[in-house]
Amino acid sequence: MKLTETALPGVVIVEPAVFGDHRGWFMETFSDAKFKEQGIDITFVQDNQSYSAVKGTLRGLHYQLNPKAQTKLVRCTRGVIYDVAVDIRKGSPTYSKWFGLELSAENKKQLLIPKGFAHGFMTLTEDVEVQYKCDELYAPECDGGILWNDPVIGVEWPIHVVPVLSGKDEKAPLLKDANFNFTYGG
Repeated sequence: MKLTETALPGVVIVEPAVFGDHRGWFMETFSDAKFKEQGIDITFVQDNQSYSAVKGTLRGLHYQLNPKAQTKLVRCTRGVIYDVAVDIRKGSPTYSKWFGLELSAENKKQLLIPKGFAHGFMTLTEDVEVQYKCDELYAPECDGGILWNDPVIGVEWPIHVVPVLSGKDEKAPLLKDANFNFTYGG
């Protein structure tokens, strides 16, 4: 398992070792011991899965407020997505910066997104399944979001169409108007 830090400290690309033969393949998608060897100590408590039927579906940019903030380990198990993390920690040197990565069933890459970051993804194919682990249970009272096309953040989504959005995501506020309680710890 290879873990690679991105330009946003704490956001990590996870590349599992894949072992294949004439029957197919096997991979370890998470190893507590291997994460701890890299200084990442997380206890996951919830697994989530989403299905998106239509190419161009956009989910995000989402987060949960403290004290129920979530670290997520995201992977795409069918199709292809463009996965994005946005630093929303006030005082951070990378505040409002984003990182994006293509995750697919084929490349088997995962993205670790820590607390203090908003998360979203756009489907690049039809029939997409995304699975992610969280280190905190879902708490609707702590649910928050930022508009997917906020010009201050400037995410460069790879498909230039009007995305398929939920009602909640259509009405999400801009970063400057969003309610969040994350601060940079140094």
